[in-house]
Amino acid sequence: MDVRNCRRCGKLYLYDGIPICPQCRKEEEEDFKKVKEYLYEHPGATLPEVSNATGVSPEKILRFLKEERLEIVGESNIILECERCGKAIKTGRLCDECKREVGTRFLSYLDDKKLRESMKKNEEYAKRKEGGYRYLSKDFKENEEK
Repeated sequence: MDVRNCRRCGKLYLYDGIPICPQCRKEEEEDFKKVKEYLYEHPGATLPEVSNATGVSPEKILRFLKEERLEIVGESNIILECERCGKAIKTGRLCDECKREVGTRFLSYLDDKKLRESMKKNEEYAKRKEGGYRYLSKDFKENEEK
């Protein structure tokens, strides 16, 4: 059982993989629903317009954008930048190019790690095979009968 403090309100709660308690999560979802409904009725609204109309802070709306729950429409974006290269983006934390590069590097790292582990196992097997004794899975009674 893992009990933690909520990052938002500080109350203790039973941790379930999300760093905020169920009550704060519910409030977050209500705020997201307000923003979503406002944007549905007012497509292309600006951040200050959405914040003023819904009462949801600009910081929280930006977090929704970074979590890829919202997306900026149109070509003018001065709000979000790729955290790696600085290019203007419409949602998330990274531009498409950086996502691909980071993903490729991560997969390459995993492949290298697997290759190193496989080579290590092969070396260990070769060392065991070089000399000494090894176990043969034969039943002792089987040998007595012969």
